[in-house]
Amino acid sequence: MDPHELIIAHEKIPRGERRKILLKIGKLYDNTEINIPVEVIRGKKPGPVLFVSAAIHGDELNGVEICKRLLDLRQLKDIQGTLLVIPIVNVFGFNSLSRYLPDRRDLNRSFPGSPTGSLASRLAHIFMTEIVMKSTHGIDLHTGAVHRTNMPQIRAETEDPETLRLAQAFGIAVIIKSNVRDGSLRQSGLEHKLPMLLFEGGEALRFEESVIKVALDGILSVMHEIGMLDQLRKTRRAKAKPYIAKSSFWMRATRSGIVRTIGRIGQLVHKDEVIAVISDPYGDEIETVVARLEGIIIGALVLPVVHEGDALFHIATFEEPEKVEESLSDHDEYGL
Repeated sequence: MDPHELIIAHEKIPRGERRKILLKIGKLYDNTEINIPVEVIRGKKPGPVLFVSAAIHGDELNGVEICKRLLDLRQLKDIQGTLLVIPIVNVFGFNSLSRYLPDRRDLNRSFPGSPTGSLASRLAHIFMTEIVMKSTHGIDLHTGAVHRTNMPQIRAETEDPETLRLAQAFGIAVIIKSNVRDGSLRQSGLEHKLPMLLFEGGEALRFEESVIKVALDGILSVMHEIGMLDQLRKTRRAKAKPYIAKSSFWMRATRSGIVRTIGRIGQLVHKDEVIAVISDPYGDEIETVVARLEGIIIGALVLPVVHEGDALFHIATFEEPEKVEESLSDHDEYGL
């Protein structure tokens, strides 16, 4: 699927070239053009076509920096195949530090899109036709929402052998077999039989060095696994043994008030263990939140005030949770 001449936005990019391309997606009220920047790096030899995308949610900034550092690597001059790097997909949201588009739609619920639909649908259609449909593999970079952080993790369709191979090659401890959501990029990729990983790490509106380093190493490991890179760069980080979660669930606030979280990211918690304490602002009317099942905390609220029903912790269950916790404790670059 790696043609001699790749065509993106009507531009022909032959093998051995590196080029920046702008995908035109629309204009602002004042007639300023808005474009999605794409960096195309083509090796001299044919191989896979991998896209790496970030900021489908415009406030998820870690992925933007991950893409920037990826593009700075000297190793890329020796790749086989083609690398498509899209640091900012939702340009509208990025410029307003918002998860959403100006029409308040979620771009990651708008795929595969339509050339005649809403703004979100049109943007999704352009990304699908110009990037996804011309790729053989994909990695989409995400973070948690505002005031919520995620432990570095891969979400993937683990029942597909090729996707599982990529997920394990990424080299982090936790792989979540998560159901695809209607309108998501991952769902559209799955429908086109595109092996694709979704990386989650950190929180919105932040650069987090530990997350950035882990993701960058993971992308390079995947590139090596699929034959795009002959050698990996030297790194002090040993690859973690990956474990696939059986399931995951959210623990929510039992009342509104001030929350003191006891559980932490990467911690193994046992059934009925106290993981948070909620009280009113005066320290009265105290309630405890206990874990419903045993598992590893893979996501957490970082805001100390909650309404009843707010998500506090995302917990994943495993066949061997003690081994997962041990693997995580051996990798302090996660910032645990």
